[in-house]
Amino acid sequence: MLVAPPPVSLLERLRWLFGHRRAVDAESRERVMRVFRARYAHFKDLLDSNAELARILADMDEKIAGCTLFGATWLRSQATRAVFHAMRMATALNAISGDAYPALPGVVERINADITELLESRPQATVEVYALPFAAINGDMVDWVGGKCANLGELTSRVGVPVPRGFAITTRAYYAFMEHDGLMGEIRKRLRDVDPQDPESVLDVAEDIQALFAAASVPPDVADALHDACDAAFGTDADAGHGGTPLRLAVRSSALSEDSHVSFAGQYLSVLNVSRDGVVDAWKRVVASLFMPQAIVYRLHQGITLDASAMAVACMEMVDSVAAGVLFTRHPVDLLSDSMVINAAWGLGAAVVDGEMEPDTWLFSREKAPRPLSRNVACKAHRLTPGDDGRLREEDVPVAQRDTPCLTDAQAEELARIGMQVEAHYGVPQDVEWALDPAGRLLLLQARPLTTTPRGEARTTPLIEGYPVLLHGGEPACPGVGSGPVVHPANAEELALFPEGGILVATHSSPSYVLVMQRAQAIVAEAGSITGHMASLAREFGVPTIVNAPGAMAALPVDTQVTVDAFSCRVYQGRVEELLPLREERAVCLRDTPIHNLLKQVAALVSPLNLHDPKADNFTPAACRTIHDVMRFVHELSYAHMFRLSDTLSDAGAVAVEMKAQVPLDLHVIDLGGGLAEVDGPYVWPEQVTSAPFRALLDGMLDPAVHQREPRPVDMSGFLSVMSRHMIEPPTMHGQRFGDRSYALVSDKYLNFSSRVGYHYGVLDAYCGQTMNKNYITFQFKGGAADETRKNRRVRCIGIILESIGFHVEVRGDMVTARYQKFAATQIAERLVQLGRLLIVTRQLDMLMVDEAAVQRFADNFLHGRYH
Repeated sequence: MLVAPPPVSLLERLRWLFGHRRAVDAESRERVMRVFRARYAHFKDLLDSNAELARILADMDEKIAGCTLFGATWLRSQATRAVFHAMRMATALNAISGDAYPALPGVVERINADITELLESRPQATVEVYALPFAAINGDMVDWVGGKCANLGELTSRVGVPVPRGFAITTRAYYAFMEHDGLMGEIRKRLRDVDPQDPESVLDVAEDIQALFAAASVPPDVADALHDACDAAFGTDADAGHGGTPLRLAVRSSALSEDSHVSFAGQYLSVLNVSRDGVVDAWKRVVASLFMPQAIVYRLHQGITLDASAMAVACMEMVDSVAAGVLFTRHPVDLLSDSMVINAAWGLGAAVVDGEMEPDTWLFSREKAPRPLSRNVACKAHRLTPGDDGRLREEDVPVAQRDTPCLTDAQAEELARIGMQVEAHYGVPQDVEWALDPAGRLLLLQARPLTTTPRGEARTTPLIEGYPVLLHGGEPACPGVGSGPVVHPANAEELALFPEGGILVATHSSPSYVLVMQRAQAIVAEAGSITGHMASLAREFGVPTIVNAPGAMAALPVDTQVTVDAFSCRVYQGRVEELLPLREERAVCLRDTPIHNLLKQVAALVSPLNLHDPKADNFTPAACRTIHDVMRFVHELSYAHMFRLSDTLSDAGAVAVEMKAQVPLDLHVIDLGGGLAEVDGPYVWPEQVTSAPFRALLDGMLDPAVHQREPRPVDMSGFLSVMSRHMIEPPTMHGQRFGDRSYALVSDKYLNFSSRVGYHYGVLDAYCGQTMNKNYITFQFKGGAADETRKNRRVRCIGIILESIGFHVEVRGDMVTARYQKFAATQIAERLVQLGRLLIVTRQLDMLMVDEAAVQRFADNFLHGRYH
């Protein structure tokens, strides 16, 4: 029930009587209200944009923590929205104030220009040419030629190990192509529709972008330069190779960020068996592979922006591979091993890196003159060879050769020695691709840092009794434990529908599975190797993975609930609770990645607050350096201009009236129609409120049970925290001053309530009528006078209370946002009563948030009616 109004003193009555102007006529008041309603429309836009900006700032703060997945598309979108809402606020303030701040829109435009410059920046390719021979390249030229070409050039020009002849197509050529006919702009539009959590959206966007590439033309000067580079690298008659056989080339990706601190293993395209005349088309296909589905997802999860992934390309002479494979100069899985690993297969090395078959395996000691430790020769019934169309084809290996090692002992030792030489040059373990040509020469096709070691410590697990073992065997590509239902995705469409928490089981490993690695609990493949591309990716993503496990498809039927133990290579039927504690959380971590660093740069133009004291001389549009400054400036001045109408139009009488009630607020009310009854003077009392939502809110605020009758116990540390903030910050931080007015804009069914007390504020917007679908409450509470920890505890406490009474709640930093919608009027009113109580009892709650236990303790007390 509403409390009766307090008696008004005689002095107060006299002040009102002698200061009161004659009553205005209805026509004059309606004229004022028309002007006010027009200003209110702008003011409502301003408040809406202020709320949106607060959400954007909180969202950026959350992403800066580095534990939430986002990409450049999200960053561009949020930055664009922030600028839009800042401009909308500036425009609304000028509409309300009679264009009192004409320079303010220009300030927003200047900030927008700075943000745009950051978002459009790209690595500066100072090289002027479209192609460079390997012999002219070294490791310092990565921004021009990408990681793969830089390493191939380094191996050629400085290390002196054998590398095929070739040249790099530089990032200058890439930029010329992408800017030709607006291709990059169209691609960015498509990328806006990518949802990192929805693989199907990634497939759709990737398909659209590939269509753009198919229709795109290559600038003529770029095409001419690539043909000239072929002639310079391989002779004027580029149709002849060694021994007079037709020259065939491998055109391979060398994107920026590839082969660096992240591998991009198998994410981009290589086109093989390419003729001189086919180089331009092959290069175009490799550039287009930047936008294959798995590449888009991989960049998002690794925090790599598109601008940091410009595609350079390696164009090198094809090796007619007798055998090929991978060398890891340190064991990628066994943390206790001090050995290097060589995998080899007949034909092209893709059979190894793509996990098509089990390879031969050698272990060597890590010494300057490596010693063989073990050799395992697999049965290699098939091999991959390049087809005339540039695609791989599988052919049978002669029966007599299937069980024969791909390398002689001397060749394996020579390869191990080369591997140690490469590691010694770079100073870190290396992942090396190699090939053996018909003349018996070992050639290095690629070298990159080996960064894919598994997390955690090496361990073995015993057999768990009581659970059927469905599969035992294989190799642990990434040790760990996962549990869930078995899924057999047969194609890209089924992969796009992969469920969260599933166990991916396949005939062979594939780097395309990166599309769902964030969803998969584990991966089991019948074929594959621990040095393959998928194994490297699984270790990067921390997905427990078993490869080279024959019979997995038959042993693990679809939808069977299983537990994968990738430590000991066992798969159990059911959920093995004894193993689940060994699961590791796979949280997103984007800290210090390129996209995270770009976010910090953009956020520096959006989030910091430099304007503190509205009374200071520098509280001006010219002093606004960030979007938050503009937001602060507009929000601070908007109320003053909005509610000055009754002063500037003196012949029309007052519009805002002061609420006389036992609440600790300087509360003023503006009636938009039907919210107050029989008002005649500068004051209004609670019983004159006819607005349904405002009446309910006041009912809670005036509840005698929430008003403190005795001094509240003070925690000294909380008190000192508040006092220290008073001393180091002006009492106007974040737009709240002690003694600021609070306003209620009301109609019969509508309430917009802005409570501004001390260092915190609450904003409440509500509709309470008979149409259930229109009814809602939105509430924001932010700030406080104590340190960040206590402020955060207070908003979490408020969040617990609101969530307990049915609100949808978000807590970020020192702000809580809550929404309650589409309920009956009685339920809306009940929540508003609770909010009224909450606004009163939480005013100085941050001082009492002495520890974590206080958060839940106070929430429980409030919900049980114990307000003190």
